[in-house]
Amino acid sequence: MSTIPKPLVAIVGRPNVGKSTLFNRLAGRRIAIVEDTPGITRDRLYADGDWRGREYTLIDTGGIQMFDPDPLKAQVRTQAEIAMAEADVIVFVVDTIAGLTADDFELATALRRSPKPLVVLANKVDNGDQEYRNVPEVYALGFPEVYPVSALGGRGVADALDAIVDHLPPPPPAPEEEAEDERTKIAIIGRPNVGKSSLLNAILGEERAIVSPVAGTTRDAVDTSFEFNGRELVLIDTAGIRRAGKIQGGVEYYTVLRALRAIERADVVMLVIDAIDGLTDGDKRVGGYAHEAGRAAVIVVNKWDAGRKDVLEEAPGKNPMKIFSDGLREQMPFMSYAPLAFTSALTGKGVAAAVDAALDAAENHAMRIPTGELNRLLRDAADAHPYNEKGRALKIYYATMPTVKPPTIVLFVNDPELMHFSYKRYLENRIRESYSFEGTPLRIDVRKAADKKEA
Repeated sequence: MSTIPKPLVAIVGRPNVGKSTLFNRLAGRRIAIVEDTPGITRDRLYADGDWRGREYTLIDTGGIQMFDPDPLKAQVRTQAEIAMAEADVIVFVVDTIAGLTADDFELATALRRSPKPLVVLANKVDNGDQEYRNVPEVYALGFPEVYPVSALGGRGVADALDAIVDHLPPPPPAPEEEAEDERTKIAIIGRPNVGKSSLLNAILGEERAIVSPVAGTTRDAVDTSFEFNGRELVLIDTAGIRRAGKIQGGVEYYTVLRALRAIERADVVMLVIDAIDGLTDGDKRVGGYAHEAGRAAVIVVNKWDAGRKDVLEEAPGKNPMKIFSDGLREQMPFMSYAPLAFTSALTGKGVAAAVDAALDAAENHAMRIPTGELNRLLRDAADAHPYNEKGRALKIYYATMPTVKPPTIVLFVNDPELMHFSYKRYLENRIRESYSFEGTPLRIDVRKAADKKEA
């Protein structure tokens, strides 16, 4: 797993110029949208893409209106300014159909002051006639090179991607094998003000991170090396991830990106949930980021010492932890593999157990099933519960586990279209019954077997 964050490509422009359409086009099939799994609440904020072997992270910023005095529009402008500072490459999009506006000229002036590489795209150019008639006007912005594109139809996008990739910083040299960092990296993630920094302090046993009741105190991901039961670990404390539409001010907008990059660098995440607030859509959203990234995970229910009187009142005489756990599992089925740890960062209760659970999850994240055992297990599962659709039987010819972190199983079958998601879930459950993959997602990739004929 790479620990080097991908270069950042920020897409900027005034409203309705086609930024989101371009975002989808540049992301291609790797757009960061969670699969159709119940319980995931996600807003599109970023997507990973690649071109000519170079990977990058795209950020879709809000439409910039330079002269609008509305406070919310001012926040969007601030986000764009931070995009200029954070990005490795800036993509400036203008609308050739609507023509240039005062906002375009003002934003162009601001972008010229940025030292960052800039790629200017004249969007909504669907044919050669539109290119001849509409694109020359864009040169009035003062940029020497303009790329005509149709984000909707794909025309000219390959040339634009060539220009973007050419401006990316050179990839770092491959690290020497002996220099590889073998320490387990744990990222503490969650919404703002759920107690992430307090949890970090409780784990370390000292005041290493600023703790404040004001949401959003932690702006950057901060790495801290420490030793736990004889093992050297790295804790990555991150800023709270907040829903894009509710971010107050531009700094927090890119705070989200830094947290996402921390998830990318981690072996395992500790998803912190506030026991007093209970599970929120924001918690599910943050969990969705970690799940999509394929990271091992532990769900840490913090502030449990504050008590959950509402839970006790709803079901007197029953275990409040079980009641809370059952409700959480029902609302977050996509992270059913993640163990729960109930903690109080204030008193330290349950904190060591949470770290132990994270370490177990990290080990399971790297566990590989031998090929022979994997094929026997899946053959027995298929024999016990064969799957047929429209008179055709799904046949699993061979299975292998080529990669871990997360554990990834490749199934070679007669027809991948026959693999229903419910049967894939059945196979995953059978695997989990035999092997301890608690704390880690399992990925099952279904491919058509070559040179196999059905009987």
